[in-house]
Amino acid sequence: MTRFPVAALRSVDLGTPDLARSEAFYRQTWGLERVAEARGIVYLRATGSDHHVVALHQSERTELKAVTFRLAESSDFDAVSRNAIHEGATLIAAPAPNPGPDGGVIMSLRGPKGGVLRFVHDDLRHDTRPPRPELPERLAHVNLNSTDVDRTAAFYEKALGFKLTDRSAAMAFVRCNSDHHAVVIAAAKVNGLNHVAFLMPTWEGVMRGAGRMIDAGHPIAWGVGRHGPGDNVFAYFIDPVGTVIEYTAEVLQVDDDYVVRGPEHWVWPPGRTDQWGIAPPKAEHVKAAQLAVGYAA
Repeated sequence: MTRFPVAALRSVDLGTPDLARSEAFYRQTWGLERVAEARGIVYLRATGSDHHVVALHQSERTELKAVTFRLAESSDFDAVSRNAIHEGATLIAAPAPNPGPDGGVIMSLRGPKGGVLRFVHDDLRHDTRPPRPELPERLAHVNLNSTDVDRTAAFYEKALGFKLTDRSAAMAFVRCNSDHHAVVIAAAKVNGLNHVAFLMPTWEGVMRGAGRMIDAGHPIAWGVGRHGPGDNVFAYFIDPVGTVIEYTAEVLQVDDDYVVRGPEHWVWPPGRTDQWGIAPPKAEHVKAAQLAVGYAA
């Protein structure tokens, strides 16, 4: 299998205008656990080994402050930074000891379309907890809006060593391991965050998590259904400050023999929005929310 310099998507940093409310939601309702607080940033873990999957920052508006990936080897810092700069990124901070509670070595770049991309190596890990079907294990993917999908996908391929897995009419799916995708790039009139997806142990976990959300007064924003590219089960929600988030499971596992399919393959019958044909059309307020969260300045 292809060797990827980026081994995995690890975490996202989210800006919220109401830190206390966001923390309470992600801990009490979404299913994460607080593991640290430093410099006013709250770090939340899932049941997997990642030190944290979400870091919450107080900010004036809801925004995506950073996406963090884990590098396979310390030697990959040099190639990733060199290739990223060649492809239009800007170096924010060269590799250095990470001052955050997750430790390790960290490097920060700003992508060609904006947004901070961080890369860590040798960061702290937890012992994996026994899986619970109703709780997230880790991040599954981050979906980013782009005014130029193909250019952004090419950046992930040429600069960061990802591979294109599938291309629908509106989205490019790129991977850095056996998961069908770690990053999805969606065509939009703005650049920023579309949504963040959290991996549940099974499809029943998606259903149990969705039930917990409904009980807490957070209705399903879109779903439940099964996506085309990636073949994953999904249920979308909107958090209290407007960030779109997803429970997902059964992400397709691929290898180098997987054949990339284009927009002509990913076509549904009129009115259908997922493989099963049970997810209703996405509501306008959900579409608006998927365009409303920009990158931090």
